[in-house]
Amino acid sequence: MLLYTTVGAHDLKTSCKFYDAVLKPLGYVRLKELATEVGYGPKGDRPRIWVLRPVNRLPATYGNGTMICFDAPSRKAVDEFHAAALDNGGYDEGKPGIRSVEDGFFPNYYAAFVRDPTGNKLSAGCDKPE
Repeated sequence: MLLYTTVGAHDLKTSCKFYDAVLKPLGYVRLKELATEVGYGPKGDRPRIWVLRPVNRLPATYGNGTMICFDAPSRKAVDEFHAAALDNGGYDEGKPGIRSVEDGFFPNYYAAFVRDPTGNKLSAGCDKPE
């Protein structure tokens, strides 16, 4: 459905260190680097997420209520995503675990929620039973 998405960064170097680490367990790698932005995606594909300094040169901000969720190949990848986030300047917004159907999640949905160094909210989720 989506071709790509972007997140703003205060410090591109710090943010790229974070994204290099958290996207690795999900199968995403750095595919393109420019002076003000870096693109990530699956090997052999095009960038599907861009981390950038805003084009308008104003400070990067995050949206209240905005979140990007990555499709994780396994619960282990969700755990690794969360650990990598905490080890690379991110912070916890919801530890890895099963999310309840009563809260609107699908059965077997295993997810973790984090914020990147700029404050963008991210998640990795896997709805495969394990």
